Amino acid sequence: MMELPKYQMPRLKDVVLGLYQRAIIFLKRAGTIILGTTILLWALASFPQAKPGESQVDVSIAGRISDGIYVLVKPIGFNRDISLALLPAMAAREVAVSAIATVYSIDASDEEAAAKPLAERLQGRWSLATALAFLAWFVFAPQCISTIAVTRRETNGWKWPLFMVSYLFVLAYVAAGLTYWTAVALGL
Repeated sequence: MMELPKYQMPRLKDVVLGLYQRAIIFLKRAGTIILGTTILLWALASFPQAKPGESQVDVSIAGRISDGIYVLVKPIGFNRDISLALLPAMAAREVAVSAIATVYSIDASDEEAAAKPLAERLQGRWSLATALAFLAWFVFAPQCISTIAVTRRETNGWKWPLFMVSYLFVLAYVAAGLTYWTAVALGL
């Protein structure tokens, strides 16, 4: 005969301690990735320096990279700012928001404009259809580079990770496009 353990409600102190430890682990892992990619994006968006009257994003290395991505994502309602955020978002999805905030801060004309909350800046630059398409993109887009690396390690090859990334990008593109086109057709 086997004796089962005594089942009882966990103590509040144990639950809080467990949650605290998990939160610290997450912040260390995700925070390191977010900080690193934000610094890299800042460097790419800050150099070379723009001349007076020019937009910093237009002349920067990051701006030139985003121009290539923008050509592909323009039909689904994405703007240059979103195309710039998609690349660092592959490191971690959370980086997309910090990437957009970094670009808007670098391209701000003065200190007052740079101090505005991100939500206020997005209201003038994004339509509702674009925002919905952006959300739809991240529902289906590949998770992050570490997920692809784990898939490669677990499958012992590149066939399945490449298949996974391909179909997820196609699925994200189609979902974002359908969301954008539907929202525009409905007048949103």
